[in-house]
Amino acid sequence: MKPVLFATAALSLLATPALADGIVDNVNGLTITEGGKIVRFKAILVDKDGRVARLVPPGEEPPKLSRKELKKNAGKPLYDWRTDMGGKTVLPGFVDAHGHVIELGFGALSLDLSAATSLDDAKSRIAAYVAANPDRKWVLGRGWNQEAWGLGRFPTAADLDSVSGGHPIWLSRADGHAGWANSVAMREAGITGATVAPAGGRIEKSGGAPSGVFVDAAQSLVEKVVPQPLPKERDAAFLTAQRILLGYGVTAVADMGTTLDDWLTYRRMADIGGLRVRIMSYALGVETAGRIGGKGPTPWLYDDHLRMGGVKLYADGALGSRGAWLLKPYADAPGQTGLGFLTDAQLQNQMSRAAMDGFQVAVHAIGDRADQQVLDAIQVESETYKGDRRWRVEHAQIVDPTDLPRFGKFGTIASMQPTHQTSDRTMAEARLGPNRLTGAYAWKSMLANGSKLAFGTDFPVEKPDPFATWAAAFTRQDASGQPQGGWQPQELISREQAWWAMTGAAAYAGFAETKFGALAAGQRADFIVVDRDPMIASPTELRAIKVAETWIGGEKVWVRK
Repeated sequence: MKPVLFATAALSLLATPALADGIVDNVNGLTITEGGKIVRFKAILVDKDGRVARLVPPGEEPPKLSRKELKKNAGKPLYDWRTDMGGKTVLPGFVDAHGHVIELGFGALSLDLSAATSLDDAKSRIAAYVAANPDRKWVLGRGWNQEAWGLGRFPTAADLDSVSGGHPIWLSRADGHAGWANSVAMREAGITGATVAPAGGRIEKSGGAPSGVFVDAAQSLVEKVVPQPLPKERDAAFLTAQRILLGYGVTAVADMGTTLDDWLTYRRMADIGGLRVRIMSYALGVETAGRIGGKGPTPWLYDDHLRMGGVKLYADGALGSRGAWLLKPYADAPGQTGLGFLTDAQLQNQMSRAAMDGFQVAVHAIGDRADQQVLDAIQVESETYKGDRRWRVEHAQIVDPTDLPRFGKFGTIASMQPTHQTSDRTMAEARLGPNRLTGAYAWKSMLANGSKLAFGTDFPVEKPDPFATWAAAFTRQDASGQPQGGWQPQELISREQAWWAMTGAAAYAGFAETKFGALAAGQRADFIVVDRDPMIASPTELRAIKVAETWIGGEKVWVRK
């Protein structure tokens, strides 16, 4: 089989006849329950609405018509449709608890530096892109990472100027929390040595002049002059992202930071039948949520494919750009503690405005000071807003050990990304030093303290590969098996716990547990066909699993060519 090749891959969305009672037969089926029980089945009965009617266990033949029903249905088949899987392995579709759909598409359609191994390699890729796209006024892209290059510093505008060909260049860091501009882009934006960074942002400088990197809120200084994509370009980005997600077996995603333009894109696609992946939308800020939902969350739309149910807020930045807000200074930058985006009062006000209208609140918090601030705010808000709120802390990467038990209170959900740990561990060690990592990427502690643990990938920061996520979660090792025994192995969780965090728990984190997330009677028939049994695969084999088909609501919507 040919591998998935993102934007240029031979992937197809497949149309099938109108849904009716059917059977997906002859499968090696596996699903999981919240308690970690593995349920095996040999067939899925699908009703006319695309929901699971029943899982047929091994050793039992699929149901047949009674004599009375045979007489009544004389001349008609038992099922309106039947698919024989030939004994292939079938799993529930994965639910990515934290991603950025449109950004994934745009990243795949623009200059991608995620594979660059050095600054010189990045410059070569940029020069090649500029030469291949001479008509583009701006050169836009993403994925640079000075830590992966071993650069020991941020890149500069001067590094870009020699390969820019006179174009303004604006490149987003791998984590999206910093941007890299050349001199032309800074001139277009009117940025000088006198330019002041906005609150929650930082301008990297050299000799008092902007050096070319803008952290967190300071990115807006350049972004205000970057040409905005047209609706047709947004549609293309969405379709590209959807093909990528379906190719990885992701059938639902929490879209963290949906803009009004993003929402309109999803609606346009759904109106013409092009929305296949299920989207749990979290608006970028309270104002966006109000413009879309009015006085509260939208209903589920398009047969449970789209709902805006929450608001995404930011407490700080990211470790890679030293924007994560820490209790103590960075070990490798003693004068810096990162960036707190909001005062305590501002964060609580934003959370209250969202909660009073019934929106779920999800707050990005990476540093230990930011996590502490969010936990404090949750405690305050829970005194007013009772009931099932499912407050979400997004990332929760560096947590003071004394704060870990607080994640088990007020229904708080720890929305975390295992592949961040494997990608970031050496950087985290450099940023914090060895004595401040006890509460880092603390998955087992979250569960032990009673928090709900939901896993995602934060794509396009990481690839939306659920099998890499799964392997990282129960080994705490990267693809090469490093480090031996796993990094901070006291935080290892089981293979079953990791799987649930990527399916049922991720759906629960978005108030979607009655809709999808596990193959069970009444749930949407969202499943994938893969090339091996993940429960008996080694970590290396698990990472190598390929998705052959993706089904959503009882329809085959993607197949590997």
